[in-house]
Amino acid sequence: MTMTATAVEATELRKTYPGDVKALDGLSISVEQGEIFGMLGPNGAGKSTTIRILTTLSRPDSGKASVAGADVLSSPNEVRRRIGVVAQGSGVDPVATGRENLMLQGRVYGMRGAALRRRVDELLERFRLAKAADRPARTYSGGMQRRLDIALGMIHSPQVLFLDEPTTGLDPEVRADMWEMIRRLVTDDGLTVLLTTHYMDEADRLADRVAIVDGGRVVAEGTPEALKSDLEGDAVHIELAEPQAADRARELLSRVTANGTQVEGKTVRARVRAGAEAVPRILTALDGAGIAVASVTVSRPSLDDVYFRHTGRSLAAAEEGEDK
Repeated sequence: MTMTATAVEATELRKTYPGDVKALDGLSISVEQGEIFGMLGPNGAGKSTTIRILTTLSRPDSGKASVAGADVLSSPNEVRRRIGVVAQGSGVDPVATGRENLMLQGRVYGMRGAALRRRVDELLERFRLAKAADRPARTYSGGMQRRLDIALGMIHSPQVLFLDEPTTGLDPEVRADMWEMIRRLVTDDGLTVLLTTHYMDEADRLADRVAIVDGGRVVAEGTPEALKSDLEGDAVHIELAEPQAADRARELLSRVTANGTQVEGKTVRARVRAGAEAVPRILTALDGAGIAVASVTVSRPSLDDVYFRHTGRSLAAAEEGEDK
């Protein structure tokens, strides 16, 4: 049997910031070499703190971690040589040209002369920036700047690339293009990618495996398909006309449906077998109880349903800071 090497390993990471803000509460992940591993969760879940520790920019209060075979605490310089990092905020110098940005980044890693120039030309071509290479980066579109950010992280041919919210603020078409570009880094270079995201579709379509992070811990982990398949049946989302009827609706539906029923605001979520057949029965029951329905949708389970199952709230609600 072929054994797959571990590229990133974190065990029981804990981190508390001043004011008793618990960012990590025993978080553990294991990332295999050559895979795209996604950490999915809202802002404040602990994703960026994990990235900061794994990239040696912060120290945990306790726990241990290694990246590309190097310990982040005892061998931070070795870790830095083996990784590339693309932070949430752009690291591009807007005044310098794309080429100048890459040349400077290469020199930071000790690259010089013809080898550096060849690597810069290769990356400009690969990330479709060759025609704009000698224009100031401030003239680039958002998608072009983000591609340049990733090229900067790739200048020294790292073994592991960290992408912290790589497509935030990009429109859907540009995001899809970025996903394809990231996927090619893995298939063509054998790179390992660890990305954080709060986009369900990004985690679903891009990541080989996903860790759902909430409250500084991993609450679920697996392939997107495996996580969704754990939720039997179809997902039914019912938006009520009046939020005060939600608890009555949940109680009623828990008697009509076979799976768990949960409430968030004026939305009631249920999982049922053969959703299309179950909806008329559900609507009849609600109507008989005098509960008005604004809309109803039926779909296969999504990662949002998985997140809801494990945390008791949707990712959107968590982003807004609502209580569980």
